[in-house]
Amino acid sequence: MSTATIAPKGPSSLRGARLPKWAPYGIAAGSVAVAIGIGLAGGLHSRIQWGLIAALLYLVGTYGIATAVEGKRQAKDRIATSFVWVAFLLAVVPLASLIWSTVVRGVKVLDIYFLTHSMGVVADTEPGGGIYHAILGTLEQVGLATVIAAPIGVLTAIYLVEYGKGSLSKAITFFVDVMTGIPSIVAGLFILSLMLMFDMQPFGFAGSLALAILMMPVVVRSTEEMLKLVPNELREASLALGIPKWRTILKVVLPTSIGGITTGIMLSIARITGETAPVLLLVWGNAFINANPFEGAQASLPLYIYQQYANSAGSGAAYDRAWAASLTLIAFVMLLNLVARGIARWKAPKTGR
Repeated sequence: MSTATIAPKGPSSLRGARLPKWAPYGIAAGSVAVAIGIGLAGGLHSRIQWGLIAALLYLVGTYGIATAVEGKRQAKDRIATSFVWVAFLLAVVPLASLIWSTVVRGVKVLDIYFLTHSMGVVADTEPGGGIYHAILGTLEQVGLATVIAAPIGVLTAIYLVEYGKGSLSKAITFFVDVMTGIPSIVAGLFILSLMLMFDMQPFGFAGSLALAILMMPVVVRSTEEMLKLVPNELREASLALGIPKWRTILKVVLPTSIGGITTGIMLSIARITGETAPVLLLVWGNAFINANPFEGAQASLPLYIYQQYANSAGSGAAYDRAWAASLTLIAFVMLLNLVARGIARWKAPKTGR
């Protein structure tokens, strides 16, 4: 009786050769080096051109090396991943450059004095002055727009999701989609036409009305999507207990989706905070402090930035104030986004056993 010989186990034949983990970094470094060499040899002085050449070389190099070592199938996977990284860098680099330039130029005059004083009797070409009046105007105009647009937008979304059927619901959805894409100047012209009909002078609340028009469709669309994420089982369980539908919406549906709804509202506020065209038409701007949005012209941060840049006449002080106001506006929008993320995480459904 013969005994079968058992061969020792060796490396699996199903596992092919693979590039080391550091290979993408090495290919990227080589691509950058070659791109710099090509740029210097070709007389290309723009670093943007160097970056585009490096990105192209990285994609070609990754596909070629991966095909030679791992085969075409794995090379296609690597080239897809490389496209994602290249697209990510192409999006991040301009954003980082913008923020860096704003910070470097904006910190020159950004201090407590700049934040707590208005332009007053300071000319645009003279040093000094601040943005207190513009911050106050922005807070009041955006706040009033939120008070108008947020309830209307949320209630409209509730109707579309919970009650809307037939042609009326389709018409509302269509007009919401149309309003989402209208230019801000159109909203400003609409309110301006009403002001001309009633012979009204520029005032802050007029800008709030135009901003509310721009804000409403964003609130409706974001709230609608959040309400659709609420499971129907929750609604059915509440209705099965004999609870009226309006109370089910108020006590079950809205608390479940309040985090996403709040996030959408905060992001819509950030979207209208930087609008300049409707404020320029309806508010006109004011170098002095005007705390009453219902009477007289007001300032706002976007309008202040535009006016400082347009009326600077080559003045370094006006340019510095414009950059400092831009940095303040970016910080305000960033703070709103952080608050929105914090609320979304705080109100997110708790998971557990």
